[in-house]
Amino acid sequence: QGQLVESGGDSVQPGGSLTLSCAGAGYDLKFNCLGWFRQAPGKDREKIASLYTVTGAIVYTASVEGRFTISYDMAKNSMYLQMNRLTPDDTAMYYCAVDRACHADYRNWNVWGQGTQVTVST
Repeated sequence: QGQLVESGGDSVQPGGSLTLSCAGAGYDLKFNCLGWFRQAPGKDREKIASLYTVTGAIVYTASVEGRFTISYDMAKNSMYLQMNRLTPDDTAMYYCAVDRACHADYRNWNVWGQGTQVTVST
């Protein structure tokens, strides 16, 4: 069975930028909903962005809209999260996920990346 392989997490200063990548290794991202999630210490996992590859529909949670951009490269079978104007509140473990539908509840997503840590601090 294929998997999702994440990369790109790092430590950055407030105001900085990062791009996270998520590659389908033996797993085809086409015709699926692609999602980015994050989980901060002591908090529940939250969906922050999704992209439905069939229609191109994109949804962001309010706290990241205008700063983060989700994208999909079909040729590379990869999805990305460009993050700008990062703040300490963005510090979390970030996960990519794929499922047939863009579920609101993270528990309904079936295929997950391993997670990559993003830390925003001075």
